[in-house]
Amino acid sequence: MPDTVEVADEAEARLLARLSASLAPAGPGRPVLLLVEGAAGTGKSRLLRRLAAALPEPARRRVPDQPLAEPARPVALMMEDVHRATAEEAAALRALLADPPARLACVLSYRPEELAEPGLVLGPGTEFPAALSVVRHVVGPLDVAAVRRAAEAALGAERCAPGLAEALHRASGGVAQTVADLLDLLAADASDASGTSDASGTSGSSANGRPALGPADLDRLGTPPRLAALVLRRTAAVPAEHRPVVHAAAVLDEAASSRDLAAVAGLAGRAATDALVAALRAAALEERGEGRYGFASPLAAAAVRGAAGAPVLEALHRRAARLLAGRPVVPWERVAGHRRAGGDERGWLQAVERAAQRYEDAGEQQRAARLLESALAGGPVPEAARSRLAVPLARCAVVGLRSDETVRVLRHIVADPGLPPAVRGEIRLDLGLLLCNQMGQVIEGRDELARAVEELKERPVPLARAMSALAMPYGPGPAFAENVAWIERAVTVADASGDPVVQAAVAANRVSVLLNIGDPAAWALIDRLPRDSELVGCRQQTARGLCNAADAAVWLGHYDRSRALLAEGVALAARNGAAYAERTGRGCTLVLDWATGEWAGLADRARAFAGEAGTMPYLVSDARMVLGLLALSRGEWGDAAAHLSGPEAADLDTGPVPVCATMSGALIRLALAHDDLAGAAAEAAAAWRRLSAKGIWAWGAELAPWAVEATLRAGDVAAATAMTGEFAAGLRGRDAPSAEAALVWTRGVLAEHTGRTDEAAACYERSAAAYRALPRPYHAALTAADAARTALAVDGADESRATAVLADCAAVFDALGATWDAARTRARLRSHQAPADRRPPGRPRYGDVLSPREAEVAELAAAGMSNREIAVTLHLSPRTVEQHVARALQKTGVHSRQQLAHALATAADGTRMR
Repeated sequence: MPDTVEVADEAEARLLARLSASLAPAGPGRPVLLLVEGAAGTGKSRLLRRLAAALPEPARRRVPDQPLAEPARPVALMMEDVHRATAEEAAALRALLADPPARLACVLSYRPEELAEPGLVLGPGTEFPAALSVVRHVVGPLDVAAVRRAAEAALGAERCAPGLAEALHRASGGVAQTVADLLDLLAADASDASGTSDASGTSGSSANGRPALGPADLDRLGTPPRLAALVLRRTAAVPAEHRPVVHAAAVLDEAASSRDLAAVAGLAGRAATDALVAALRAAALEERGEGRYGFASPLAAAAVRGAAGAPVLEALHRRAARLLAGRPVVPWERVAGHRRAGGDERGWLQAVERAAQRYEDAGEQQRAARLLESALAGGPVPEAARSRLAVPLARCAVVGLRSDETVRVLRHIVADPGLPPAVRGEIRLDLGLLLCNQMGQVIEGRDELARAVEELKERPVPLARAMSALAMPYGPGPAFAENVAWIERAVTVADASGDPVVQAAVAANRVSVLLNIGDPAAWALIDRLPRDSELVGCRQQTARGLCNAADAAVWLGHYDRSRALLAEGVALAARNGAAYAERTGRGCTLVLDWATGEWAGLADRARAFAGEAGTMPYLVSDARMVLGLLALSRGEWGDAAAHLSGPEAADLDTGPVPVCATMSGALIRLALAHDDLAGAAAEAAAAWRRLSAKGIWAWGAELAPWAVEATLRAGDVAAATAMTGEFAAGLRGRDAPSAEAALVWTRGVLAEHTGRTDEAAACYERSAAAYRALPRPYHAALTAADAARTALAVDGADESRATAVLADCAAVFDALGATWDAARTRARLRSHQAPADRRPPGRPRYGDVLSPREAEVAELAAAGMSNREIAVTLHLSPRTVEQHVARALQKTGVHSRQQLAHALATAADGTRMR
């Protein structure tokens, strides 16, 4: 065993130094007593083991394994759980310490709550002589950082979902043994867990495909058996007449004053004081701050409640409800819980309504919705109360995150034939919004909204909201002209209503309608949104409007404006409880980063966002789209197809139209890369029909060039010409710089495929300049490469300038990580190198170093491309590609394409690969 081991922290290092100094042969040899104090499970034994292992071996000795005797040489004496020492053992320790020999290091650990005489470690005769140096070290609860380290060590960092460490810390009270027991239970339970997640942010999929574990997984576990046995043993040690105070603390489940504990326990005067003293003496309760008492862990309180018996608990809950309802600021949600547990159902519902109203007024709609949903889904509620609770539930749910249970409850309520039409219409309105937004069921949601309009004719405020919702253009269905008609009607009704919140909601939607078509008038409307309103509803609607405006600005190509709107909108949403709007803004940030070339770490950010928003199709579609586009640029065909058209991808017929148009453009490009002209043309025709039906041509920026190219390569020049004209007409008079750049690109594609090469080169060059001005570096490089490629086909072209442009484009692609585009561009560059740049005749000798061509092929093979796909990309024969791959495997010393990626990443350019 080594003489030293690593210690846990600075405090432990100081203890070790103190002990070592007392044992050092050359030192003063003053004996030291280290008292290690800590509640059950805090880690005292582990501390003693670490200290013992770090001390010189000749000095180590454990007690009470051997009889106590006066040490003849330097010795460390360690005794655990001194609170359990027999009278004889305590007497022997007192005798040893009364006249301690030199070079003695004595370490005693104990639970202060279980000492026979409080504060007296060795009983009533505890006394420490002047010759003895006495040090006390208190082992307290772990902090969140330490709990996180323990969780990552036990489960693996990749399996610890956000919030797990904090939830573990709350549940355990930071008690080390309870943390360890919970982690053991989590690890065992994980094999049975599905790894699915709900909107509350629980588990999802980790990077290695195993389920990540979150707070909801912890909630399923209950109290660990070791903790339950400890707390119930201590509770049983409290005399029966005093035990109600322990039960009261378990029911209150908070650090409570002696007065509150007495009130809930039904005790008074001396009986209450005696009960609390007895509970503290038995360590069933502990001090939790000045004048406060309770349990270290909520799991301990749960164990006591579970063992108390229903009749006892009912009376305690009724008294707790009365106590809390009498406070100056009433915690209505807790009152509701106590009233329900105490059998007061009417009082429970009243408290639920009061709590939900308070949360809503404070901008905590997500919290209000969860409370109301739980009440409506958790048991029988009278019909009159159901509709009364459903209205605020629906109102709060639309600004929160997805909840299938809320949708189920609302559907059940609107189906009630006895419900007044206006009430049904108000609930149906928010049900429609939930279906459209959080659930992604746009067609069904719009049907509900249309029915709500009919039911709300006499109620202008919700009527304006329903009309305004039908105006939102993102989903498929009606043409844009119908969206405009709805927003005009909504503005009229909202203005007449005089309600500032519905006016803010309609104003926010009007911004979305106008800005998405590139109407310059929308920018002034954004400035008029009520950011500083005293009404939280107005601020929530403004946050939504700002985030939606940022999203529209991305599709238009106004990236600086989009980023500024996002910063303001996301912050406003976070401050005012508009959770769905906040997530909308974060999803838009991914699209913005993709468009502007901020690709470093973008795939990881997109995957993380997809994990959070995975149950809300409209939100997650941004992340899936970005992941698909990144994979396409790298030539990772399988991943690209999975993100763009796999089971988790947005439905191209029902998803958000701008996202689906972009995804279709990528799918067309993917098909063209595979020489699947029929598939590319079919996708182009279907995507064009969807975009044409909607009529918002600014959303065609990522579709038009690829759709026209696929149509031309399929041989339908007339259709491609008509598509280009329709795209141009739809952009006339619009402020859509991204689509304008794409239109010039599209005209270049049409010109190239109809024999007008000079015109094509000029169009590509103008498009590249427009993209650079936005800026869109990836698209600028794509179009600049096309400009150089077509220029090289023109007689008398400046070949050196064109090849320099190709080299610059390849460098841009390399910097972005667009492996496939870089390889394509370098292949084109090599085929047009100037004679002076070409290698001398004869085969160069690279030995066991990869040649440039082999490295290029290996890079694409490692990305997952087949030999045929690499051949198409690099203009080689499949047989040549096969030979290059074989040589790359041989030179790198690996045995599969999957291993090539690691070999290429770790090998420096020009170094030997073996």
